[in-house]
Amino acid sequence: MLCYHCRQVCIEGSLDKKKVRGKIVVCMRGKNARVEKGEAVHRAGGVGLVLANDEATGNEMIADAHVLPATHITYSDGVALLAYLNSTRSASGYITLPNTALETKPAPFMAAFSSQGPNTVTPQILKPDITAPGVSILAAFTGLAGPTGLTFDSRRVLFNSESGTSMSCPHVAGIAGLLKALHPDWSPAAIKSAIMTTARVQDNTRRPMSNSSFLRATPFAYGAGHVQPNRAADPGLVYDTNATDYLHFLCALGYNSTVIGTFMGGPRACPATPRRPEDLNYPSVTVPHLPASGEPRTVTRRVRNVGAAPAAYDVRVRAPRGVSVTVRPSRLEFAAAGEEKEFAVTFRARAGRFAPGEYVFGQMVWSDGAGRRRHRVRSPVVVRVAGRRTGKTGVPVA
Repeated sequence: MLCYHCRQVCIEGSLDKKKVRGKIVVCMRGKNARVEKGEAVHRAGGVGLVLANDEATGNEMIADAHVLPATHITYSDGVALLAYLNSTRSASGYITLPNTALETKPAPFMAAFSSQGPNTVTPQILKPDITAPGVSILAAFTGLAGPTGLTFDSRRVLFNSESGTSMSCPHVAGIAGLLKALHPDWSPAAIKSAIMTTARVQDNTRRPMSNSSFLRATPFAYGAGHVQPNRAADPGLVYDTNATDYLHFLCALGYNSTVIGTFMGGPRACPATPRRPEDLNYPSVTVPHLPASGEPRTVTRRVRNVGAAPAAYDVRVRAPRGVSVTVRPSRLEFAAAGEEKEFAVTFRARAGRFAPGEYVFGQMVWSDGAGRRRHRVRSPVVVRVAGRRTGKTGVPVA
């Protein structure tokens, strides 16, 4: 038998034992941990759990180490199930043994719990940088806690299904280690650039990556995209960053020489005309204060050829809505491996074609031609057109 109480999220002590005993209980996501809901059902005498997503968690599916037979269903399936429960007085159901489904579509898509941009500390730098597998990952597990991580769980396992940044981070760290072994002369910034500029932004249906509700995601969800290790090994070009770049960046943020000296090995004088934070040689481009008046804003970037030579790269830009983007020069020619070239990207707001204060998204791709060995060095482009009012400091605000 199936049991459901309207809008029930199955918090400990909230279930009616007379109604729950011997039944599979349908619980909604929200308020308490997913595995805590199963424990609440178990203590109330329930024999199984169906965990239904709420609208915010959409199609996200997570494999948890429940304390009783359980299954997890999407929001739309939950709506259908609740309609069935409300249509009869004698609802019935069963939970079968699980199996592994391969080649599911669409994949990947962003988890509902994943952190989102914009960067509230330094809006000139896009965050997140990259996304990697982080949902229901089989991983080694401590023997000091049960698989749910909660005090009531006395079970001990060698491996567990885990989700979160704690799982996606090791994927990227492992890739970074492999890239360092393959390219010992690459700096951490070059490795980050290779990972970011070769990431994918389409799922396995060749459509733009979506969020857990299967709505189109943005760089504020996935950064540069979903990591592709093999492509990162041969990125073609990298955006490298040296100590001088970081000095300019810190000075632009307002740090003085004394503070900078605490983490740069001694006092460093800021240049007389420091660059702006958005000029940091980063593999993404973010302009958070583009004037609505149409006044241009230009940022600079520098790339190094880490592929074959000679090589020539041409740029293609998909401009953010309501913004014009010009790249100069639009062609970069490298005579040798290791050669660097600088380019400038100029942004202008188009009158009447934007919503002040809204972030809009595009991309910039440097490509060296056609064929199987073609490189596509892709950078996300993020722009926020500021309003016409100004704050006390004179910085445009929405």
